[in-house]
Formats: sequence, structure tokens, C-alpha cells
Amino acid sequence: MTNQNNISENSQSVQSHLTILQNVIQRMASNSTSSKAWCITLVSAILVVVAEKGNSHYALIAIIPTVLFFALDCYYLALEKGFRNSYNEFISKLHERELYKEDLFAVKPKGKMKKLFLESVISFSIWPFYLTLLLMIYITKILIF
Repeated sequence: MTNQNNISENSQSVQSHLTILQNVIQRMASNSTSSKAWCITLVSAILVVVAEKGNSHYALIAIIPTVLFFALDCYYLALEKGFRNSYNEFISKLHERELYKEDLFAVKPKGKMKKLFLESVISFSIWPFYLTLLLMIYITKILIF
């Protein structure tokens, strides 16, 4: 292995690695936000068409994109958490002077995806949004005659 003391926090490679991780984390957060926006747009469009047709049974079709975007949003949030774990581990190694060259540019999420996904499902940024959306679909179904 390489000498761990060769890599300092001022190293250009360390700064580049941290920038890459920060960009990936930001991209995952942006993807999560976009999935919520697309979900609202699609569900709203479906409910408007259903309201125009006047058949309340078709309102349940809006549940399909809601569930799909729910899963996609949880996936993005799980990836974001995994990359934040990777970032934090990298910083810890840097501060403890246990950073090796092999640690640089290894951009992958840390943690088990199943666990991260399940944590995302119960996250406050996920369940209130999709639960409210499902409630709105149900109310729309009841109100359409």
C-alpha cells in the first residue's frame, strides 16, 4: 500500500474527489425533487381528464404513477444517503490520516441499498408527500359523480 501521509487535505486529487461526490449528491437530490414535480404533473393531468369524463373509477389510474414515482424517489434518496455516507467516510479517513490513493475517485454509495431504501421509505421527505397525494386521489374519486 501507499504511504498514507502523502495525501493531504490540500491535495488537488482530494479536492477533486470531494467535488465529484458533492456533485453526485446534489444530482441525486435534484432527481428526487424532479420526480416529485413530475408525479404531481402527471397525477394532476390524469385527475383533470377523469374529472372531465365524469367517471370516478378512472381516478384510481392516478395511483399507478404515484406508486412508481414513490419507488423512484425512494431510490434517489437512498442513493443520496449512500453517497453522503461515502463522503463522510472519506472525510473521516482524511482527518484520521488513514487515506490511501485507492480511496480516491472510488465513487460509489456506502451502505446496503435495501437498508438505505427502507430508511428512505420512512423519511419525512417521502411519506407525507405521497400519502397526501394518495389522499387527494381518493378525495377526487369520491367527489366526482
